[in-house]
Amino acid sequence: MNFEEKTKKENLIFDGAVLHVYCDDIIQPDGKEAKREYAKHLGAVCVVPLTDKGEVICVKQYRYAHHRLFLEIPAGKLDYAGEDRREAALRELREETGALCETLTHIGDIVPSPAILTERISMYLAEGLIFTDTEYDEGEFIEIVRIPLPELVEMIMRGEIEDAKTQTAILKVWNLKNK
Repeated sequence: MNFEEKTKKENLIFDGAVLHVYCDDIIQPDGKEAKREYAKHLGAVCVVPLTDKGEVICVKQYRYAHHRLFLEIPAGKLDYAGEDRREAALRELREETGALCETLTHIGDIVPSPAILTERISMYLAEGLIFTDTEYDEGEFIEIVRIPLPELVEMIMRGEIEDAKTQTAILKVWNLKNK
């Protein structure tokens, strides 16, 4: 069976700085017409900065959409379409933690909400960390926290960390390091 839905008309309803929201007219596989609401996003990167002592450098950051503080790994959106994801990961690592790394390993991509968002997040493991100064973006307020990898895994399993990219990347690193 063909599951593909065909775009009949693309309708931009909001053109923001980060999100571009659409309500498209589509044709379903059975030929019936319907609408699909979704948001286009340039994409993002996230990094698991792992120290030689087995600690992960995490950040605490207030997330307005949920009106509370989140514990996450360093991450950020791409600055422009086609930006090199590896370079973006190195930038975010330096900006948010002040770290440079000897080794940056791509550990996969995730699509956090495929029903409504085009965002793809590339995940990286950074090792051989060398620390310099942080370079926070304007309006970015971050607290840096070091948490041993096993403790971070336990926090995820207890439901204390809800951020999807952090859960996925940390569990992937845990798996890689414990094979």
